[in-house]
Amino acid sequence: MIKTHSLGFPRIGKKRELKIALESFWNGKDSTEQLLTIAKELRERHWQLQTERRIDLIPALDFSLYDAVLDHSLLFNLIPERIQKLGQIDPLTSCFLMARGKSPTSKLQTEAGEMTKWFDTNYHYITPEVGRFTKLALKSEPIIQQIKEAHYLRFEIKPVLIGPVTLLWLAKSTDPNFDKLSLLKDLLLLYRELLIEFYQHGITWVQFDEPVAVLELDKKWREAFLQYQSLLSAGPNIMLATYFGSIGENLKTIAETQVHAVHIDLVRGKYNPKTVHKILPKHTEISLGLVDGRNIWKNNFKNSFEIAKPWLKTGRKLWVAPSCSLLHCPIDLDNERSIKKPVVSWLSFAKQKLTEVDLLRVGLQEGIGVISKMYKENQKIMQTRNKSSLVTSSVVRKEMKKITTQWSSRSVKAKKRFILQQEKLQLPLFPTTTIGSFPQTPEIRKMRADSKQGRVTKEQYNDFIKKQIAHAVSTQEAIGLDVLVHGEAERNDMTEFFGELLKGFVITSNGWVQSYGSRCVKPPIIYGDISRSKPMTVDLTSFAAGLTKKPMKGMLTGPVTMLCWSFTRDDLPKKDICLQLALALRKEVNDLEKAGISIIQIDEPALREGLPLHKKERKAYLDWAVKSFKIATCGVGPETQIHTHMCYSEFNDIMESIIKLDADVITIETSRSKMELLEVFKHLNYPNQIGPGVYDIHSPNTPTRDSIKLLLKSALTHLSQELLWINPDCGLKTRTWDEVTPALSEMVKASHELRSEYKRKV
Repeated sequence: MIKTHSLGFPRIGKKRELKIALESFWNGKDSTEQLLTIAKELRERHWQLQTERRIDLIPALDFSLYDAVLDHSLLFNLIPERIQKLGQIDPLTSCFLMARGKSPTSKLQTEAGEMTKWFDTNYHYITPEVGRFTKLALKSEPIIQQIKEAHYLRFEIKPVLIGPVTLLWLAKSTDPNFDKLSLLKDLLLLYRELLIEFYQHGITWVQFDEPVAVLELDKKWREAFLQYQSLLSAGPNIMLATYFGSIGENLKTIAETQVHAVHIDLVRGKYNPKTVHKILPKHTEISLGLVDGRNIWKNNFKNSFEIAKPWLKTGRKLWVAPSCSLLHCPIDLDNERSIKKPVVSWLSFAKQKLTEVDLLRVGLQEGIGVISKMYKENQKIMQTRNKSSLVTSSVVRKEMKKITTQWSSRSVKAKKRFILQQEKLQLPLFPTTTIGSFPQTPEIRKMRADSKQGRVTKEQYNDFIKKQIAHAVSTQEAIGLDVLVHGEAERNDMTEFFGELLKGFVITSNGWVQSYGSRCVKPPIIYGDISRSKPMTVDLTSFAAGLTKKPMKGMLTGPVTMLCWSFTRDDLPKKDICLQLALALRKEVNDLEKAGISIIQIDEPALREGLPLHKKERKAYLDWAVKSFKIATCGVGPETQIHTHMCYSEFNDIMESIIKLDADVITIETSRSKMELLEVFKHLNYPNQIGPGVYDIHSPNTPTRDSIKLLLKSALTHLSQELLWINPDCGLKTRTWDEVTPALSEMVKASHELRSEYKRKV
């Protein structure tokens, strides 16, 4: 008998209830009890929804108030040394101190933990910190309470844990000489203790997420999986879940673990059923990840059945599931009313994907004839999409053929451009700027909603936005920033905004996805060929430039980030989609230059995120990713300064590609990592200008002038003073003006004090 299960479900709620509850709690409006009550209601609602979709084992412990990796740090006492020194702190306070550097239930403040991307997704996790100070301990009471909660409500659950190998792989050692794997033996004892507790509470299956198994691991990390054998006798059956790619050579090691079941991603990974059957022990059950957990297209039943049928011939016990957790998808397509036809019929969100899982199970177990009506409807939709005139544009395809190598190179080398740009811009030593966005206040969000609902006229909305821009410009001038931005008051999100203006995109009404904590995004959907019908940012950027004598930056989202932070079509190579985006953005960049904008920033925070997990695929990706960025930016003259921004990724392994971008200025996140990232820039003699972020915008804490100067002086041990810019880590849209103004003021004052200590080299 084939079973169904889910690897995880979105946490935020259909109406972003978790986001609203968290922010009300942080702002002191709601109590701890109110926050926990809403969390409990969401868990129950999501368990019920999955049960109604006929999922045999539904995930538990996949819910988190902020981040699952952070939850595991708390579960096993992987508490940073700086927080341990604060004394005994309750788990909720520890959680938000580690995530945000501040908790509303105490007056304590500290540095927040580093935030990093979860493999090649746009989900961020708080990096565990380990070292000789680490004192492992099991603190299972909160999760055991969730188990009791589910059983009281009579749900058949499967607890989801991040596996010990992945957890240690993700951790950061505070001491370069400390071996993270030295913690594995003691950590496994705690996992075993936890499994025994689970078994005592009636748990029969536990899911261990080990996405690190799809990476090319060295011997010591590969052999770490063998320690799973110590967990097998603890009671519950263990399903080792891998996803985001193929296990490859690690399959033999996984087989040696003797775990009870293995989940494989058949959407992003390729497997030979005969080979897998031969390698895995006979008792090991196999979970087939047939439904895409990371994209929003309706499952093609024909393709899925063709992939799955050979597995039936192995005679093994099988499971059917999404390819990975549905955390990366919006919750319910039924919430959408504005997506145009026929595009809406091509889509499937988390709730609909669970129905697809059940139908695939029925078709595989009882035959396609049992679901013949649904199967025929599904195939008709597939054909409609393939033949739709909405998908392909002959004009775009012709433009792509016109691309030459000259389109992806600047006419003048970087050193000469630096001189020309300095002559034109007359910037001081250590120029200050921001990353682009300013606070999206409740008034701005309300006016945007009123505009979309037709409650205010277009003229009223435009007048309001211009007043917000004027306020942002005047505030920046008062603070003393050197290069200004217009503040992006008109933009809901850095990808969604452009998705609304480019052809080939569709925007959802409620397609929210968690990025981190309370931060939710609504990724646009790329369904067809992409083109720009008119300028998108020129008018408001020019308006802002007219309000000041200081340089005004034009702000755009880069082609790679637009690609990675959208739900992309699955019928065209990503390379081609990215080139289409680059062509559209090239026109916008050129129009900004024609309008007199001399500094243009094209953000590419997703460049590292998009890097394939398998090394053999990386060169091809980096080649077309760099080419796309350069096509978008290389149509301007040498006096026009091109900036780019990157954040919350490890760049060491793509530094050569970053150099090839040939951006005049790169701004990066470095404050949480204490400028460690700059070492690799120094090592490779990065030739262009760099703005290392000097304070963490995701924390509400106001940085001090001394802390900023300390970071900058650390940066100057890696960088030439002529190349150093001063800026925050990221955009400021999630902060309030009461937080932004003092923080930027301290940043500017720090820059002025540095200028008095250093003099520009002639």
